[in-house]
Amino acid sequence: MTSTENIPISLLVHMVFCPRRAWLEAQGEQADSFAMTAGSVAHTRVDDPAESRPGTERAMLVHSDELGLTGRCDVVHSEPNGTLTIQEYKSTPVRRKPQIRESQRIQVLAEVMCLESMGYTVTGAEVHFINHHKSIPVPLSPAGREECLEWIRRTREMVRGSRAPEPLLDDPRCASCSHATICLPDEHHHTNGSPTRRISASDPEGEIVHVMTPGARAFMKERQVVIAKNGETLASCPIERISGMVVHGNVDLSSALVRELLWRRLSIVWCSGRGRVVGWATSARLPNGQARIHQQAMSEYGCLPLAQAMIKAKISNQATLLRRNGGGTSATTSQLRALGRQTTQVSSLPDLFALEGRAAQIYFTDFPSMLKGTEAEEFLEAWPGRHGRGATDPLNAALNFCYGLLLADCIRGLTACGLDPHGGFLHSPSRNKPALALDLMEEFRAPIADSVVITCINNRSLTPGMFSRTLGDTRLKAAGRNALTTAYEHKATTEIAHLIFGYTTSWRRAIEVQARILLGVIDGTRSEYKGMTIR
Repeated sequence: MTSTENIPISLLVHMVFCPRRAWLEAQGEQADSFAMTAGSVAHTRVDDPAESRPGTERAMLVHSDELGLTGRCDVVHSEPNGTLTIQEYKSTPVRRKPQIRESQRIQVLAEVMCLESMGYTVTGAEVHFINHHKSIPVPLSPAGREECLEWIRRTREMVRGSRAPEPLLDDPRCASCSHATICLPDEHHHTNGSPTRRISASDPEGEIVHVMTPGARAFMKERQVVIAKNGETLASCPIERISGMVVHGNVDLSSALVRELLWRRLSIVWCSGRGRVVGWATSARLPNGQARIHQQAMSEYGCLPLAQAMIKAKISNQATLLRRNGGGTSATTSQLRALGRQTTQVSSLPDLFALEGRAAQIYFTDFPSMLKGTEAEEFLEAWPGRHGRGATDPLNAALNFCYGLLLADCIRGLTACGLDPHGGFLHSPSRNKPALALDLMEEFRAPIADSVVITCINNRSLTPGMFSRTLGDTRLKAAGRNALTTAYEHKATTEIAHLIFGYTTSWRRAIEVQARILLGVIDGTRSEYKGMTIR
């Protein structure tokens, strides 16, 4: 939204409730809650213009160029004397009193003033609470109109601003706010100890669908996502249950399915058969456009404090994983802890990369000690040490595949809050890689991707027989890809106590939380970034 556009009356309502919530709405952030769903159900009839009758107009569009407002009245009644009265429908839990909130009062006054600007005379207004079957009048006083004008001025000033308002501190409004899991008020104000109030940060309902069968095709059919091959249906899932899609290898998606996913602001990530991310698609209606501009400006020169926090968390998690799985000696973990502490003392990104390289060498030298059993011995016989692209042994191929799955989740987390996966602060975007997504995944490599590979090998759900070897090349067979993907999804959806904020969340949601804290640093509402570390 630009400062010259008309302001939606709904944005004015958000501003009265909370300036930061209005900012999030203006930036394109969308959220849902039980209260919002109940409100939508309550408006089912009044939002349908076809339900209008002589003397009663439903869902009437109103505007005022003078005020710079646009909106819609639920119900407008024409009185015998030619004047109008308006009625706004609201849903309130039965246990609460049917009382008009400040935001509702300003909303009705704004609608009245728009109608007056359109040349009508309004003699009455009320809010009808459907759960109580009770209507309460709204006073139409000059003082109320002046107050509404002041809120319009504040809202327009907020829209023109270049920085997000500060999150509320220990405010009861946050407990019932639909945008709490986007705003993260406690997380932004958190310093030491647990947050003063625990905001629900669980995953939204839905699941990530992986389409992996070569030659398969996914398409829409009667609101179902159907995956089929050679005329045989392999799987189907209601579109409402899907929160994202990952396509592996030679798989086709119908244009109708792609359009529906993007319309719902759900991301699609395409990977090669080896797990390497080759591209993604997201909706054009991404939020936080101004923050992306700041991100690109910061990315041009890198950001040492952000990079330090990410690498410190990565090294700490490597040390903890070695300790947990009985592979790392006290000397090894002590070396890694010491390198992690040194990250805060370096003065340049090259020096930080040098520390990261030393830590990686120590970590992957001891990595084989975390693998157990006879199956693990077969993996380790071909292990030449850690290799990324061009890996020719089963263990590196498995790690690379899981890193691809993790990168897809990091891309999804970043695009959900409107950040550009390419504008990194640690990795350079000049190599045409999703640099910021690679930055974000650093602290999650050990606790998610490495942990999945170790678990699969140790419990023998991944075996050397699940790899094909041709001319020195090693690739996962379908059984191996399925085993790793299943284990990865189990890990990503496993609920944990958040290691910084204390509430219960999943690993996948934790990735998005970190992305939103990163957004807070970019938009200026958070002073520093803290990486997520396991204990």
